Amino acid sequence: MAPILEMKNIVKQFPGVLANDNVNLTVEKGSIHALMGENGAGKSTLMNILYGLYAPSSGQILFNGQEIQITSPKHAIEHGIGMVHQHFMLIPALSVIENVILGRPENKKVLDLKTDAEAFVALGARYSMKIDPYELIENLTVGQQQRVEILKSIYRGAELLILDEPTAVLTPQEVTELFKIMTQLKEEGKTIIFISHKLKEVLTICDTITVLRLGKSQPSVPSAGTTREELAEMMVGRKVFLNVDKGPYNPGESVLKMENVFTKGIHGALNDVSLDIRKGEILGIAGVDGNGQDALIESITGLDKVTQGHIFIKGNDMTNATPRQVLEQKVSHIPADRHKRGMVSTMSIKENMILISYYKEPYQKFGFLNWKFIEETSEEIVKRFKVKTPNIQELGGKLSGGNQQKMVLGRELSRDPDLCIAAHPVRGLDIGATEYVHECLVAERDKGNAVLLVSTELDEVLTLADRIAVMYEGRIMGILEKEEFDITRIGMMMAGQNQ
Repeated sequence: MAPILEMKNIVKQFPGVLANDNVNLTVEKGSIHALMGENGAGKSTLMNILYGLYAPSSGQILFNGQEIQITSPKHAIEHGIGMVHQHFMLIPALSVIENVILGRPENKKVLDLKTDAEAFVALGARYSMKIDPYELIENLTVGQQQRVEILKSIYRGAELLILDEPTAVLTPQEVTELFKIMTQLKEEGKTIIFISHKLKEVLTICDTITVLRLGKSQPSVPSAGTTREELAEMMVGRKVFLNVDKGPYNPGESVLKMENVFTKGIHGALNDVSLDIRKGEILGIAGVDGNGQDALIESITGLDKVTQGHIFIKGNDMTNATPRQVLEQKVSHIPADRHKRGMVSTMSIKENMILISYYKEPYQKFGFLNWKFIEETSEEIVKRFKVKTPNIQELGGKLSGGNQQKMVLGRELSRDPDLCIAAHPVRGLDIGATEYVHECLVAERDKGNAVLLVSTELDEVLTLADRIAVMYEGRIMGILEKEEFDITRIGMMMAGQNQ
């Protein structure tokens, strides 16, 4: 079949950064084409060029055999190119149909919302996406909002649809529904570019795969006959071990116990949360992002006030203790946002290494920092945790994302914690760095320490956890033992349906 899209020798140069280096991408009409690559590989830049958000430094774009110049999203839409961004471009205070027609060139001074709503409902019925056109966006679930974005693009005449990490905020059941929609669109001759880092999903739904590495495109491969291991190697440039070896599961005594905890924090509230984490185990917290995971961590680490209930660490009542008091119970915290709560970008690596322990001996003596000991310890951590840096005087902000995470990980795990709280520990990391972080967390568990793993990546939780607690709207829907792990069951719990 003839290609609908050809991007030839695309170059995009930012000051000091070559984001796209002679990238070539050919997408066949009526196919689902995956675009993969590590963070910083140039995927988003390339798609932003195609959608008119960036202008290429050089290169050529052919759409349906004709060379085109795309100078804005408006031009992209006029050519039949639509994009559903990872973070939806909808206005919460407006209705569905108002969002769908917003900015449309053919809009008149007096809008005929009724006619547009009827056409929108008919389109939704055609693709089994039932959405009330008069409902406010803010009242829709994340999955429904995504369907609005897809229908909006189709309603505006998109023949090529770009989906940027579309499964990142969906439950497993919603992912299944999305794949059904994608398959129907493909059968009707629509073309989809599917941007994702999830190897299993790409191999399940896509026909062809193109990998970007360090701004360069690798030769495209058919998904049929390609393995996860081969894809990972294409992305990283070396063999990657996707499965983590774990020692036998021998849980010990309780390290963290929460009893009927309630909070009213700014990052969501906890509603009667009870759970127990024991030595020698990884307890995974599964759930769609924004369902109380941040509130859970903040209540444990002293960053948010508990309004009711109790939190015990190693038998000590630490309810509403200060963050320092919690950390002194041999608790380590790998935060979800390393820039906000895990490091200081304008400090050196050695200064970042002592952020938690600077006031203790031997890091200080008689009120003065013991730089000799600090430097020796920092060098040891950098070496042990494979932080790539010229030296420990390098500013933390100058490290790559993966190396920043390794720095935080090294500092926290070198404290020999009894409890390690790891929040989205591999978010934004490449496959190689992910592999290393997972190995470190499992090593803590195998040493007999407790690990609380919070992640929205269900595959990650299923791989690492010995037990899984599923969260929905600040509540624990259930805690599953290893033999009870079932994606369908977990997905229902993530959507608020009890067992």
